[in-house]
Amino acid sequence: MRLRNSGLAARLFATQLIVVAASLLGAVAVATLAGPPLFHEHLELAGIPGGSPELFHVEQAYRDANLITLAVALGTGLACALLASFLLSRTIRTPLEQLTAAAAEVAHGNYDVRVPVLGAGVELDSLARAFNMMADQLTRTEETRQRILSDLAHEMSTPVSVLSVYLEGLQDEVVEWNPTTDAVMAEQLARLTRLVEDIDDVSRAEEGRIDLDPAPLPLANLLETCAAAVRENYAAKGVTLTTAADADVLIADRQRLAQVLDNLLSNALRHTPPKGTVSLTATGTSDTVLIRVTDTGDGMTADQLTHIFERFYRGDTARDRDHGGSGIGLTISHALIAAHGGTLTAASAGPGHGSEFTIELPRTPGKAYP
Repeated sequence: MRLRNSGLAARLFATQLIVVAASLLGAVAVATLAGPPLFHEHLELAGIPGGSPELFHVEQAYRDANLITLAVALGTGLACALLASFLLSRTIRTPLEQLTAAAAEVAHGNYDVRVPVLGAGVELDSLARAFNMMADQLTRTEETRQRILSDLAHEMSTPVSVLSVYLEGLQDEVVEWNPTTDAVMAEQLARLTRLVEDIDDVSRAEEGRIDLDPAPLPLANLLETCAAAVRENYAAKGVTLTTAADADVLIADRQRLAQVLDNLLSNALRHTPPKGTVSLTATGTSDTVLIRVTDTGDGMTADQLTHIFERFYRGDTARDRDHGGSGIGLTISHALIAAHGGTLTAASAGPGHGSEFTIELPRTPGKAYP
C-alpha cells in the first residue's frame, strides 16, 4: 500500500532494486554452489593435492575475491539504480506535472492552456499532443457555446420585449385587444416558436436522430418543384432562377432533400442583388450525383467559408433574424446531407464574385445508407 501511494521516483527505484537484488542472488548462488566445486576440481587437475595448505589458501582467496566482487557489484548496482531512477523519473515527471497542472486549469474553465512537447518519449509526446488537441476542441466548443447563448439572447430579445410591452399595456389598459394587437402578439409568438423549432431541428440533425425515407427520386422533377416554390420570391426581387438536370434518378429522402434545396435557394436569393442570376443544376456519374446552387451575389471571404456551416453563424452580423435568417438553415442542410452519406461544400472567388454550394450524394442506396 505504501509503494502504491509513493511517488514515481520511489517506484522506479524499488523496481530497479528488485532487479539488482535478483541479479545479486543469482550471482551469489553461482559463486557459492557451482563455483567452489569447479575451482577445486581444476586445482587438483593442475597437480595441487587435496587437503594441502596451498589448496586451502587458493580456495580461501577465491571465496574472498567473490565476496569483494559481489559487494562492489551490489554497491555499484544500487548507485546505478538510484541514478537511473532519478534521471528517468525526472524525465517523465516534468511533462506529467505539466499535464496535471494543465488538466487542473482546464477543469477550472481555462481552455487556453497548452503543454509543450518536450521530447520525453513517443508515448508522452503523443499524450501532450492529444491533450493540446482536446484543449483546442474545448476552446472551439466554448466559443461556439458563448456565441450560441449570445445569439439566442439576441434572437429572443425582440419578440420577448414586444410581448412584454403589449402585456404591460393590456394590464394597464393602455392597449386594447384588437386585431392589430392580436396580429403583433401572434407574430412574435410564431417567431419564438420558429426559433425553438430551428434549434430542435439542428440538434436532431447533428445527433443523427432524423429518420430518412429513401426512395427513387427523379431529379429533374425535384429541381423544378423546388424552383417553383421560390420563383415568386425571385420574381419579386428581380432575380433570375434557372434549372437544369443531366442526372436522372437518385435514391434519397425527397422531403429532406427538398428542405436542403429550399434553404440553399433562399440563401442565394438573400445574397443576390436584383438583376442577378441563380442557377440550380444536377449532374451525375454512375456512382455520384452533384447538385449545385450557383449565384452571382455577394460572395464570401475565406473566413466566412470556414464558418459558413456553423450554427447561428451569419456572414453579415448586422442582419437580424427577419432579414438575415437564423443562421441555422445551412447547419441543418449540412447535417441532412451527411445523414444521406454525402457532403455539402461551399466555394466562392471572393466578395462580389458570387458563391456556389455543391451537394455530392451517392447514387446507390447501399452507399447512401450503409
